[in-house]
Amino acid sequence: MAMTGCMTARGPDGDGVVARGRVAFGHRRLKIIDLSEKAEQPMVDPALGLTIVFNGCIYNYKELRTELEAKGFVFFSDGDTEVISKGWRAWGTELPKKLFGMFAIAIHERDTGRVILIRDRLGIKPLYLSEGAGRLRFASSLPALLRAGGVDTSIDPVGLNAYMTFHSVVPAPRTILSGVRKLPPATLRIYEPDGRTKEEVYWTVSYERSAADVARSFDEWREMVHGSLRTAVARRMVADVPVGVLLSGGVDSSLVVALLAELGHNHIETFSIGFEARGGEEGDEFKYSDLIAERFGTTHHKISIEESRMLDALPGAIDAMSEPMVSHDCVAFYLLSEEVRKHLTVVQSGQGADEIFAGYHWYPKVAAANDPAGAYAKAFFDRDHGRFLAHVTEEYAGADHARAFVEEHFDMPGAPDAIDKALRLDSTVMLVDDPVKRVDNMTMAHSLEARVPFLDHELVELAARIPGEHKLADGGKGVLKDLARQVVPREVVDRPKGYFPVPGLKYLEGKTLEMVRDALSSEAARSRGLFRPDYLAALFADPKGHITPLKGSELWQCALLEVWLQTHGV
Repeated sequence: MAMTGCMTARGPDGDGVVARGRVAFGHRRLKIIDLSEKAEQPMVDPALGLTIVFNGCIYNYKELRTELEAKGFVFFSDGDTEVISKGWRAWGTELPKKLFGMFAIAIHERDTGRVILIRDRLGIKPLYLSEGAGRLRFASSLPALLRAGGVDTSIDPVGLNAYMTFHSVVPAPRTILSGVRKLPPATLRIYEPDGRTKEEVYWTVSYERSAADVARSFDEWREMVHGSLRTAVARRMVADVPVGVLLSGGVDSSLVVALLAELGHNHIETFSIGFEARGGEEGDEFKYSDLIAERFGTTHHKISIEESRMLDALPGAIDAMSEPMVSHDCVAFYLLSEEVRKHLTVVQSGQGADEIFAGYHWYPKVAAANDPAGAYAKAFFDRDHGRFLAHVTEEYAGADHARAFVEEHFDMPGAPDAIDKALRLDSTVMLVDDPVKRVDNMTMAHSLEARVPFLDHELVELAARIPGEHKLADGGKGVLKDLARQVVPREVVDRPKGYFPVPGLKYLEGKTLEMVRDALSSEAARSRGLFRPDYLAALFADPKGHITPLKGSELWQCALLEVWLQTHGV
């Protein structure tokens, strides 16, 4: 109950616990499909001897249900959860290959005593694990595991190296804590009653291309992407409640709105957020989101956030993080989600397009480099290993784990070109543990489900086959931008790339700087001893002078980690 109570925001509409012998499952429910109590969880199917808990959504559950009914299965509910349990009985380990959606699944087999854990292909839904002393605990959030107790909360040196180097990305299975791991994306793991495990990776994306792929024209690829993305957007309208769109005013979210209109959805609600300008940087992109709202006649909501409210929201945003995430726009998503939840329960979002279609500035550099992994590290890493060693205390000054991870990933087969290697790393690792995790954590903090059409696995597979030159064209995302020009105002496409701007967390001053100073000078921080005192002194002497290659604040990065640890009682 302590674990489920910790996740009330992820599921305010119902809760339950089922315990049988050595196995207990708990669940918090957010009602989106089959709003009746017939779809409550944990779901027990006595006839099949299966108990299941499931977080996410299976977009093709109706098609799978029809297929299962043809096999003779009889259903007692109308949602997607029961489709998973009966699908497990029908197809076993082939089940996840048939699922279109985002999911973290746990199944207990009464007759064998086995427990099965499954995570979706692109890690959209989280699944954290804590093992030890003959027990396994799992949860949708890391803090839920801490609430249960008995977790080794020492800092994982490899995790710290990744956090400080790889822009707060700690690749699965590790986390920042030694005693918590996460099930990697596209993984199915079976726990036998005697503790033995076996697992399989049921999906990978290949960047290898056929002769036909290489010969296909730019225009043909654009039309194929148009069809696939339209299907992805349509799939994510499956719900028994209304679905809106988080509209930043950029190409990606604007395309989602345009394609929904193309599909005949005429009453779309859209939501944008903006902050106070700071350091000469604008804090909103309302002029672009307004263009889209006007073009497609959406019911548009603009949320303007003054700095005082952002500061007030920081503790809540940090508390909502399953792992420390340094990106400034966490608080933007947190506040945006709070407002959206007053209107809707489900939204679509544009995350993933940059990692799938090559929208970031480092892709051309990597493509042209003699040392692709080195070029990637130079552009994306927050610091090289020499600076890392100068910033952390001796206890954590180990090997260059982050750089070794990138080089090993680049060397894997299936991505012949340098650009493909970078895209594969970003779409299957960086995206999972930065943008996607950020959106899941911040939206679910307010009981809001976010769906990401650009991470439809069929669209991801299609995009991987597109030759790199087509994706790098037009300053990046060439195919996608060309599609966008056909369906959204050109002013939205032909402009500098934007982000959720949060100037107050890049240029630390005032109350935000005071909060940061208090955290890093606290007794807890001094006892923990992660960072060298001379490094922290240099950061405080000139907060604006220590900015990472990705335009983040080094001081905020250190402080965010310490505040997160203290927030969760570590």
